Amino acid sequence: MNYIEILNKSQKELKKLKIPSPSLDCEILLSKVLNVKREYLLTHLDKKINEEEKNLFIKYINRRKKKEPIAYIVGYKEFWKYNFKVNKNVLIPRPDTEILVEETIANIPINSSFRILDVGTGSGCILLSVLQERKKCLGIGIDISNQAIKVAKYNAKIQHLENRCKFYQADIDNICSSKYDLITSNPPYIIKNKIRNLEEDVKSFEPKLALDGGNDGISVIKLLINKSSILLKKNGKMIIEIENKLLFKIKKLLIKKNFYLEKITKDLTNRNRCITCIKLV
Repeated sequence: MNYIEILNKSQKELKKLKIPSPSLDCEILLSKVLNVKREYLLTHLDKKINEEEKNLFIKYINRRKKKEPIAYIVGYKEFWKYNFKVNKNVLIPRPDTEILVEETIANIPINSSFRILDVGTGSGCILLSVLQERKKCLGIGIDISNQAIKVAKYNAKIQHLENRCKFYQADIDNICSSKYDLITSNPPYIIKNKIRNLEEDVKSFEPKLALDGGNDGISVIKLLINKSSILLKKNGKMIIEIENKLLFKIKKLLIKKNFYLEKITKDLTNRNRCITCIKLV
């Protein structure tokens, strides 16, 4: 059996299960098995696949049939300009979150040596992407999941950033006296009883801790705002990803804690996705 034959067979199987982008998924998985770039695969479709490669590819396809995300199967996800290791202990980085990185970078002058705190760091993709663009900055990433911290530390190592950032298992309540120039976060903001309505590959595979925003969607965000009002320097900034429908509630929390909402950034679907606010006192 050659590459094109096994691809066609697998694509039909995924399509029958109504899995989105079956062709792309199969090409990515076969490229992973063969340890080649997708471009190489597509220009060598008549090559034969050996039995060992075939068995591994079928194993991957069977995982995808169960709706397991491609990123977890291949073990990485491209985000910003880099590949990040991911597994079931961390959220898969999404293009919408690149807006948060873009806004953060825009708020750090190029030669500044800001101290940055990334809350709920997961794979570390936000903090590490920012540090790649701002070479004099230092960062700390925290997450309540020790397994997520292991992933973030690995990503820092492979990107040669371990000397400019530290990752700790901690809740934001455990962070004490340090004052930061900037705080970033992609906090959980899905209302608890809405998680069951998410797509199968999200609700069944991605970590609930990173999704569950409590009964109102703002339980974690409220804690983040309260603590950030203490951790930030005066005129320091907090930049966080949000759910569009929660904006009004978040505005009230910010006003209560003496934050000025400087900017609301929309995503490609024109939904409010990211807010930038300033600590006034």
